Amino acid sequence: MKKIEISESSPFFRFLRLFTKIEACEIPVTLLLTFNIFFLLVAYYIVKPVRDALILTGSGPEAKTYLAGGQVILLIFIVKAYVRLASKIPRHKLIARTTLFFMSNLLIFYVLALMSVPAETLGIVFFIWVGIFNLLVVAQFWAFANDIYTQDEGKRLFPIIAFGATFGAFAGSKIAGWLMEPLGVYEMLLVAGGILGLCVLLSLFIHQIEIKKTWTKVVQISSYCAIEDLIHSQPLEKGGGFNLVFKKQYLLYIAILIFIINIVNTNGEYILAKVVTQNAAELFGGGSSGGLEMTQWIGKFYADFYLAVSLASMLIQLFLVSRIFKWVGIKGALLFLPVIAFSGYLFISLGASLLLVRWFKTLENGTDYSLMNTARHALFLFTSREAKYKAMATIGTFFWRSGDVTSALIVFLGTTYFALNVESFALFNVIMVGIWIVFSLLVIKEQKKLTPDAYSLVKKA
Repeated sequence: MKKIEISESSPFFRFLRLFTKIEACEIPVTLLLTFNIFFLLVAYYIVKPVRDALILTGSGPEAKTYLAGGQVILLIFIVKAYVRLASKIPRHKLIARTTLFFMSNLLIFYVLALMSVPAETLGIVFFIWVGIFNLLVVAQFWAFANDIYTQDEGKRLFPIIAFGATFGAFAGSKIAGWLMEPLGVYEMLLVAGGILGLCVLLSLFIHQIEIKKTWTKVVQISSYCAIEDLIHSQPLEKGGGFNLVFKKQYLLYIAILIFIINIVNTNGEYILAKVVTQNAAELFGGGSSGGLEMTQWIGKFYADFYLAVSLASMLIQLFLVSRIFKWVGIKGALLFLPVIAFSGYLFISLGASLLLVRWFKTLENGTDYSLMNTARHALFLFTSREAKYKAMATIGTFFWRSGDVTSALIVFLGTTYFALNVESFALFNVIMVGIWIVFSLLVIKEQKKLTPDAYSLVKKA
C-alpha cells in the first residue's frame, strides 16, 4: 500500500490547523474517518424521510411514539447478537458484516414495496428498523474511532471527525429533498444502500492503513507489533455488553447519563411542538394566517428551525469544540450543555413564548449535536476495547432509545392524568437537568481513576 503523505507546508495542512492541533501524519486517517461518518449520516438522512412518509401515511403520527417501545425490546436481542458476533470475528469483519447486513435489509424493503405490501405494515416494520439501524451503525463507527486513537489523539481529532456527522446530517437532508421527487420514495432506499457500500470500503481501507502502521514500527518497538496485531486482528474477549455496563461503575454512570440526556431532549422537543401548535392555532384562529394554511405554517417553521440547528451545529463543531476540549478537556466539556439546558428550561418555566423556546432549542440542539455528541463519544477513549465495541453499542442503542420511551411515558402521564402545561414540563426538565449534572460529575470522578492501558502507552511510545 502506497504511503499517503501531506506536507506541513501545504495550505490544506494550515487550513486544518485553524480548527484543531493536528499533525501531518494524522491527516489521512482522520479525513477518511470524517468521510466515513459523513456518508453514514447522509445515508440515514436519505432514509429518514422515507420512514416518515411510510409511517405517517400508513399508521399516523401517534404510532411514531408508541413504536419506540418496540425498538427498545428488539434492541435487547439485537445488542446481544451484535456482542456475540464481536467476540467471534475481528473488528474490520464486524464492521463490514454489520453494514452489509443493513444494506441487504434496504434491498429487502425495496422488493417488499414492489410486491405491494400494505403501507401500514411496511411502515411499522421500517420505522422500527430505521431506529435500530441509525443507532447501531453510528455507535459502531465511534467504537472504531475510539479503537484507533489514544486519549490525547482522540481529544484533538474527534472534533474534526464529528464535523463529518453534523455536515452529513445537513447534506443528507438536502440530498433527500433533491432526489425524492425525481426518483420516488422507494428508490431512495437503493441510493442509501449504495452509500453504505462506500462506508464499508472506507472502513476496510482505514483498517488496512492502521495495520500498515503496525508493521512499520516493528523495528522501533519490538513489543508493539504483538500488541497491535492482537488488537487489530483478533476478536474481542467473550462477555455481554449489558454485563459490562452493570459491572463497571464508569460505564454504568455513562449509561444513566445518556438515558437522562435523551429524556430531557425529547421532553424539550415536545415542549417546542406544543408551543408551535398553540401559536399556530392562535394565529389562524385570529384570522392572521397570511395566506398560509396551518400545516404549511408549521412545516415552514420546522424547516427554518432545522436549518438553524444544522448551521449552529456546524459552526460550534468547527470553531468551538476543539478549543473547549483544549481549555477544559473532555470532563469540562460535559458540563456545557447541562448548564445551557438548566438556564433555558428555567426561563421557559417562567413563561414559554415561541421566540424564547425556538432560540433556546436551537442553541440546545446545536450544542448537543456538536459539543455534547463529541464529548460523550470521547468518554470511551478511556475504556477497554470490549467496552468500546460492546458497551458503547449497548449504551448508544438500548439506553438511548429507553430515554425516548421514558419521555413518551412522562408526556402521556403528564397530559392525561396531571394536566401539566408547557411551563410545568419545563420545570420538570429543570429537575432532570439537575440529576444530569450530578451524573456528569460522577462520570468525571470515575474517569480520574482510570489509567491508560498498555496499548495506549505503546502507541504513545
